Amino acid sequence: MDDKTAQQAKTLANFVWQIAETLRGDFKQSEYGKVILPFVVLRRLDCILEPSKEAVLKAHATLPQGIDEQTRDMMLYSAASAQFGSHSRNLLVYNTSQLDFKRISSQNAGDVHENLVAYIREFSDTVRDVFLDKFRFTDQLKRLNEAAILWKVFEQFAKLDLRPQSVSTLAMGYLFEDLIRRFSEISNETAGEHFTPREVIRLIVDLLLVNDAQALTGKGIIRQVYDAACGTGGMLALTEEGMKNLNPDIRVELFGQELNGESFGICKSDMLVTGHDPENIAFGNTLTHDAHKGRQFHYMLSNPPYGVDWKKYADPIKDEHERLGEDGRFGAGLPRISDGQLLFLQHMISKMREDEAGSRIGIVMNGSPLFTGGAGSGESEIRRWMLEKDWIEAIVALPTDLFYNTGIQTYVWLLTNRKRRERVGRVQLIDASGEQFWKPMRKSLGSKRREIRDEARETIAHIFHEMANGGGPWAEVSKIFNTTDFGYREIKVERPLKLNFQASAERIERLKLAKPFLKLDPAEQDDVLNVVANRLPDALFKDRPSFEVALTKALKGAGVKIAAPIKKAILSALSERDETAAICLDSYGRPEPDPELRDYELVPLKEGWKTYVAREVAPFVPDAWVDETHRDDTDKGVGRVGYEINFNRYFYRYVPPRPLAEIDAELKALEADIAGLLKEVAG
Repeated sequence: MDDKTAQQAKTLANFVWQIAETLRGDFKQSEYGKVILPFVVLRRLDCILEPSKEAVLKAHATLPQGIDEQTRDMMLYSAASAQFGSHSRNLLVYNTSQLDFKRISSQNAGDVHENLVAYIREFSDTVRDVFLDKFRFTDQLKRLNEAAILWKVFEQFAKLDLRPQSVSTLAMGYLFEDLIRRFSEISNETAGEHFTPREVIRLIVDLLLVNDAQALTGKGIIRQVYDAACGTGGMLALTEEGMKNLNPDIRVELFGQELNGESFGICKSDMLVTGHDPENIAFGNTLTHDAHKGRQFHYMLSNPPYGVDWKKYADPIKDEHERLGEDGRFGAGLPRISDGQLLFLQHMISKMREDEAGSRIGIVMNGSPLFTGGAGSGESEIRRWMLEKDWIEAIVALPTDLFYNTGIQTYVWLLTNRKRRERVGRVQLIDASGEQFWKPMRKSLGSKRREIRDEARETIAHIFHEMANGGGPWAEVSKIFNTTDFGYREIKVERPLKLNFQASAERIERLKLAKPFLKLDPAEQDDVLNVVANRLPDALFKDRPSFEVALTKALKGAGVKIAAPIKKAILSALSERDETAAICLDSYGRPEPDPELRDYELVPLKEGWKTYVAREVAPFVPDAWVDETHRDDTDKGVGRVGYEINFNRYFYRYVPPRPLAEIDAELKALEADIAGLLKEVAG
């Protein structure tokens, strides 16, 4: 953006901000945006439609009787956009009211509320839906009117010149973005809920475009951009800006979907005032209702909710997973119900283009999708699917305290289905969380206390572009791995069960509490206790067969018959683990595993499990063995395959403890300070 446009946008934002001050006392600061943003949109549309006002009214008056709604809309769209030449394809809006800002200004101030509501109701369906249902703007107008400040606010907006020939589409976009940012920052109630910090978005855009600069240059280039959780549209707007900086002639088509009504209204309004097709922004839950079903996009980016459960709309997601499998969006697996981030990512992957251009995805998530869930879990299977398909290009760890509503660590995932040759089969991890990549803010905004420096953003993009790996100035922050480096086999290691048996008083008390024993009637309980306490030898048995022989003999001698569950309860209650005892064998003569000694080993995917066991297990527990029935559902190999990406493991930096002498000196200094303070108090 040139300096003139930047200054114009700033001047307009300051003017509008002064109007917002009119609301002080009657509205909370967190509510300013609910009034000001719709008014900006309304005034912009009023200015856009002013030259064609008479043409639309004439066309509306001469519409044929019985005309269908679609034809009616197209005729009025045509009348409204006739003044704008090549830009008319995006002007899907008209207003059939006799009123506009100029006419309302010339009428009685006491009628402003009624006139504005009547004016809004005569917009085309798309615009009317935004103002009435999403912004709930008539409710705000009512509040303004009751506070006796509606005319004052309206009069100031009526003086605002937002005609296209005075304020370009680019400047309008920056005005809108600046206002959204300001309103988000002053609202401690919703700060960050619908607004991703600008420098984070710019970093994602830089990472998405840095390898595509050449492909985006030239004439006739068209690219489609999609945000699955578009909020107020900031990511879409800055992506277009980044692409326009590379190629001013590129045509960028923006698409999105948003669940929050107010955020949807802001985003759709942004499309209206910046000349994009507002119909490309859909309202609703992306995960349960894909409003852009069948569409594919060149670039996709998103900042989905972190750690938000999907329990209340789980049924349609589970149904799609089970019914469509790999033909649906969630075929790779379902993450735990408490976090739906990987659902958004799978949804975006389903929209990758299969042509030569392919697609690129940038998504911000917290640490959970990196490592949550063991082998065979939904999360692990989704990671496995992405890595085995070789879609993950890089993952960038961001500094903490970047976002307005959370200070947690976040990560940017970069995916593509058209990797460059040197990246095939490889994943780059970049640790951009260090102090060299951020600076403290002069004033905290909610949880946001840091921001990524512009030069640091360029450095991160450079590290990604150059595939920096080991050596050089970025050896500590960038490492490249094979996709298989993140995989492992979870093998089940068993050890033999060794038990001794004795009819001691303590063990008999355990038998009395066993559920099968408690189900017996009192007479049967007495018979069992008589056998165990009085007829079994007091000796300590070191092998189960000998004890079972003694138990059978005692039962037979007492004439007592017991069912299998009771016998099992007796064996369990009268036994204890004993490393010196004989191994318990099953009915086939094989060692019986001890559940309490069972262990799981994670064998690197590139290493054979037998080699691993011979090196890491057998020397320490010679009697252990691997349960070869514990197999992977997909490749049927021994052990379940899992994938995790543990940043801390790869970027751990050992910090040696301070010398004891230094710690001791510090403690003595503190003791002296405390003694001095106590002396002052006592004196």
